[in-house]
Amino acid sequence: MELEAHRVELTGYCYRMLGGPFEAEDAVQETFVRAWRGTHDPARGTLRAWLHAIATNVCLDMLRSAQRRAVAMDLTSPASPGSPLGEPLPASAWVQPAPDERVLPADQVAAGRETVRLAFVAALQHLPPRQRAVLILREVLCWSAAEVARLLDTTVAAVNSASQRARATLADRRPEPLGPVDEDLLGRYAAAFERHDVPALVSLLHEDATMTMPPFAWWLRGRDDLAAALSSGGSGCETARLVRTRANGVPAFGQYRPDERGVHRPFALVLVEFSGGLEVGSTTFLGDGLFEFFGLPMSLPADSRSRG
Repeated sequence: MELEAHRVELTGYCYRMLGGPFEAEDAVQETFVRAWRGTHDPARGTLRAWLHAIATNVCLDMLRSAQRRAVAMDLTSPASPGSPLGEPLPASAWVQPAPDERVLPADQVAAGRETVRLAFVAALQHLPPRQRAVLILREVLCWSAAEVARLLDTTVAAVNSASQRARATLADRRPEPLGPVDEDLLGRYAAAFERHDVPALVSLLHEDATMTMPPFAWWLRGRDDLAAALSSGGSGCETARLVRTRANGVPAFGQYRPDERGVHRPFALVLVEFSGGLEVGSTTFLGDGLFEFFGLPMSLPADSRSRG
């Protein structure tokens, strides 16, 4: 039970390091296995610090053979509405979403939301693994340079240097903060989505809003292009039903579409980012592979409507 108390924070740490929620959970499980086989020496630091040291080594081992995960904006320029989607990329190419409750401890939700956003986690992947660990420990978990130096078995000067280089690399990659989202806005979005009310959806778009659809690298930028895509009839909104969840610190929805019997089946997990009362970005992870992981139902009755 003493180890379990650290699971969520460790999973969040490993998720930021690795960019994949399943890999993060594997890393935490391996951390616990190594901890059970070892012995914590209180004279060398807290149990929390010891577990993070083990988790760091596990992640560094996993990253030796891993390719850099990304979001669509890292891979290609924006497409035009109606252009081919191209070939799907494997799941390992993407920063995959994570449920808030698995990566954000209950007492860190408000402060930590910006640090698990897809764009921020993708930005972290541009850092060498040890710099990544330093930046997460220093800026996300707010450890002192001395604590990080002990954890990584290095010097305070080396930690400060790595932290400075990491901040410089991320200077132009950090996403703009989003701010809170009210329930009325989410309700209007969900209702417009399910009605496939294109004018209502467009009215909620920021002029520079983006739309991405992993596993395809295809993406769009700008209200006009998104409006054209929504109006084309191929957006996946038609006859959809939504179920609320949260992912990466932002509102998310399980999107369902009806089969031939009218039963709604998983179609995509949709993450939506809002700022200033407008949608600034949506990421639609096509397929049903994430639904059970998020605790979402695998079917909805034919007469269901959006629910939280």
